[in-house]
Amino acid sequence: MTLNLHLVRLFVAVAEAGSFSRAAEGLWISQPAVSKGIRELEHQLDLTLIERGAGKGFRLTEAGASLLTHARGIFAMERAALDDVRARVGVQRGSLTLGASTTVASYWLPPQIAAFCAAFPAVVPRVTVGNTQWVCEQLLECRIDLALVEGRVDADSEARIDVREWTTDPLAIVAPPNAALPRRGVTAALLGRQNWILREPGSGTRQATEALCAAHGIDAPPWMEMASNEAIARTVASGVGISMLPRVVVADMLALGTLRELKLPGAVLSRPLYRLALKNRPLSPAALRMAQILDAS
Repeated sequence: MTLNLHLVRLFVAVAEAGSFSRAAEGLWISQPAVSKGIRELEHQLDLTLIERGAGKGFRLTEAGASLLTHARGIFAMERAALDDVRARVGVQRGSLTLGASTTVASYWLPPQIAAFCAAFPAVVPRVTVGNTQWVCEQLLECRIDLALVEGRVDADSEARIDVREWTTDPLAIVAPPNAALPRRGVTAALLGRQNWILREPGSGTRQATEALCAAHGIDAPPWMEMASNEAIARTVASGVGISMLPRVVVADMLALGTLRELKLPGAVLSRPLYRLALKNRPLSPAALRMAQILDAS
């Protein structure tokens, strides 16, 4: 047995209006259509729902009164569901989960989060942070709505991920302030003789460093690996090794003189940051508004 909600809606209209004719007027259909619908519902349920009197009056049977109670609950839930959907479409409620690689989450994303919260205060974003590879995995598993990363997406994932350049992240090669290295410029050979401190595999900063070394013939195997740009910056500042890091991470330390920037002639020290989304998964209203804020920044 199935419950035909269209016929149940006719029944509720009749029961609440107290009249077949008034129910028909409220539904903008003919009275015979209402009467036919009630008879069809009674036939489907094999129950008498309405007892007609000698005149135009009627009363609900016990089964009819019970169905009316349940039907009101059903249609109240329907209204609540529609109200919820409308609120989510208007971004008056809902959820937004972002994935961000560490540099983006620490330095680039906070102003965008602030702009979103100011525009849609009822939706509190959640940000999960990891390296580029981990964030891509979270996106592919539908655990996040949008992702912002500094590394490239691998070929296997790129078939399923929409990759868009978002902004540019300047980089800097840094050394201890007292390093015995030329101040006007260094050669690739000289950089190849230094102890390089790199991010872990899967990090966008690691990818950018390896790309720089490959482009300039720098033989720079990782002397040490660390999973934090800030930790690398402070380790270098303490006198251990050199590294290439996002300029936004080391800007204050360069200004204070606790780090020293090395210039490699001809090197392009910047990289794109990317916005990622699943190709075949429509963005939720909240995620769509966040994407618009990101694209406008």
